[in-house]
Order: sequence, then structure tokens, then C-alpha cells
Amino acid sequence: MAGDRAESCSFCGKPAAQAGKLIAGPAGVGICDACVTTCGRLLEREKSRDGKPAAGGPAMQEAPAKPPLAPIKLIPPTQLRLELDAHVIGQAHAKKVLSVAVFNHYKRLNDRHTKATAAQAGDLANVELDKSNVLLIGPTGTGKTLLARSLARMLDVPFAIADATTLTEAGYVGDDVETVILRLLQAADMDIERAQRGIVFIDEIDKIGRKSDSASITRDVSGEGVQQALLKLLEGTICNVPPAGGRKHPEQQCIRVDTSDILFICGGAFTGLDRIIARRGGAKSLGFVPPQNDKPSLSAEQIVAGLQPEDLFSFGMIPEFVGRLPVISVLEPLDREALIRILTEPRNAATKQYRKLFVLSGMSLEFSREALEAAADRALALGTGARGLRSVLEGVLLETMYALPEAAPGSKFTVTAEAIRGEKPVTVLAATPKKKAS
Repeated sequence: MAGDRAESCSFCGKPAAQAGKLIAGPAGVGICDACVTTCGRLLEREKSRDGKPAAGGPAMQEAPAKPPLAPIKLIPPTQLRLELDAHVIGQAHAKKVLSVAVFNHYKRLNDRHTKATAAQAGDLANVELDKSNVLLIGPTGTGKTLLARSLARMLDVPFAIADATTLTEAGYVGDDVETVILRLLQAADMDIERAQRGIVFIDEIDKIGRKSDSASITRDVSGEGVQQALLKLLEGTICNVPPAGGRKHPEQQCIRVDTSDILFICGGAFTGLDRIIARRGGAKSLGFVPPQNDKPSLSAEQIVAGLQPEDLFSFGMIPEFVGRLPVISVLEPLDREALIRILTEPRNAATKQYRKLFVLSGMSLEFSREALEAAADRALALGTGARGLRSVLEGVLLETMYALPEAAPGSKFTVTAEAIRGEKPVTVLAATPKKKAS
């Protein structure tokens, strides 16, 4: 001990009798062993954060450099289209647009990170390819999310789905736009390099449209403000992502993610967009006489052919946001025949899923052609697209699945049109017991 004897710790105030070891300094100043240990830990943490070795401690070993990620195996658009046909019925134009957009995006990504094509490109070697994000417009239940998820599965890249309705402008209650990238990081197991070549699908993008064209004293924090916050994210920037989500604060350590190679696919129903297009190209009327095209019904081809950027501006999207989504595709509403095909043809069709559930219980399930047609008619009446099919089948098979464990092993169930319409229960044919050999 040096200097005058200290009577207590000058840091925590613990008396000398209670302190294990009290290191005395000049003028009666002292510090106990517990405070010394705490200070040592703080110094270690600060210096390890700066990448410097602690004083008197061993030098920090540099982490081994991670090998660069291998280039993504490119799949031709024709093969991508064939694989999409196994999951989604119809939507030929959307499949073609997405296949070409994804193929060109990852061809651009491979070109940015490899110089193998520099000699072949000649005078185009120094040309940089821009990113082309995609905007999908279509009614609910037409397959927007399924198309994006199927593409990510084929390419084996991280995929994340975000809902634009929960996003708000920074500083307000809700999610910041950086949470979109956080979901992609979580899908990539927090591997930053792998996440930086993933796909993000932002659903309900039409819900962040500007609420009104007139000036307001209040801020549009969940509309135009979100569009402005997404601009740099879509174009490509280095954003700071809080690892635990939530709000960012100055002292929080964030993960820096470059979004230049992330493909953004935005989808929305854009209800009323066909009316805007028809109103722009149709006749106007004055007075109390309603116009003839008050409720037009344009096909997907007509919407694509007539869609102009000013139509999206009228809907509430700001010009800067629309300019960052150069690839636009419109999905067709599902008709009766398409709904029938959705019930049976896709790899994960609803009828196949229910048949497997019955097989797992030792039973069998069949659907008549008339039952499929009746289910499609009920789903059309619901107006929820392909999602309505599952709700129809779930309601019809509820009582059957409730009593399924008590049914005789090997029973055969048949769903008829009368069962779909609620007129009769599901037909049950018990298995015939096998005769014992005499």
C-alpha cells in the first residue's frame, strides 16, 4: 500500500473492513479489488471493440478470412418458367417477366464479382449494369408471393417476405424500413455476404401510397414517408440494421449491409388502378349523369398496354419510387377453369395435401369433378382468389377430419358437389374386411 491509508473505496464507497483488498493511493484515495476487476473488463471490451490488444495482454489473433462465395449457378429463363409452371397455374406474362428479371439480375451479380468476362466484353468491360427491381400488380390470391418464393428456392438464395403495412417513417411507432433487411439476414443465418445476394419480397406495397394529394399539416408517416425511406434501400446503399430489430439509438451497434445486390420484388393489389387507366383514356361526363365506364373491368393485357407512370402517380406512388421499379408485370384474375386447375395440378395442390393427410391416417380421399367445379364456384364468390379454395375445402372436411381417428382403417371418403354446397355430408365407404384363408 502507498500513501495515506484509505478508509473506504473511492469508487463504490465500500468500507475497508468489507473490501477484500483495498489498494491505497495518495491523499487517502483507494480502490477495492472488485472495482479493479470491473475496470479491467471495461478496458478489455473497449479495446476489443476497436480491434486493438489490451494493455499488457496478448495480441488479438486475426480471424481467418472467409472464402468468397461461389458464383450463383444461372438457370436459363426457359427452365425457370418450366419450374414456375409446376407451382403456379396461369400468369404466363408474369412468369416470363420474373424469369428474365431474375436471370439478368444474377448474371449482373456474377459479373460484378468476377472478371472472367472482361476479356470477352472488349470495349464493354467497364460498363456497369444497373439493378432492375420488379413490381407485381394483381388481385389477392393470384400467386404473387408464391412466384417470388419459388424463384428463391430454385436459385438457393436467402428469401424474406416483408409487409409494407407495418412500416412507418423513422421516429414513429411501427417498424423502420431496415427491418426488411433484418428479415433477410435472419433467413441467411446472419451471414451478411450471403444475405447481400438474396431476394426480398415486399407485399402490400400499394398500402403505402400517398393518402392525399392536398397539402396537410400532419405528416404522412405510413405512406409517402415510407416510400421516401425505401428509395435508397431499393437503389442500393449501405444501411445500418439493428441486430435485434426495433428502434435504433446512437449507442447501439448495428450491422452494415450493402443492398446493391439484393433483388427487391414488390407486390400489391392496387385496387382501382384499372379505373384510373380507363378514366384517363375514356370520355368524361358532367352533371348528374354517371359515366358509362364507372366500373370498368380491364384485362391484365389491357392494363399492361395502357399503364403509364402517371397512373401510378395518381394512385399515390411518388415518381422517385416508381422509377426504382422499372420492371412491371400485371397478374390476371383467376377464372373458374384456373381455380379448378389450381386444385389438382400444382405440386402442392390443396387436394393433394388433404389426400396426404388422409393417407397418413390409413384412409383415402377422392374428389369428384363436380366437386372441384362447385369448390371453384364458391371460391369465385368469396373473391379471395386461390386462398378461397383452401377455406372452402377446410369447411367441407371439418367434420370428417374431426371424426377421422375413429373411422374404420382403410375407409374411403369421396367429396361430391352436394358436400361442397352443404347439401349432403362427405360420402364414406368403409373398407371391406379381408376373408381369412380356410
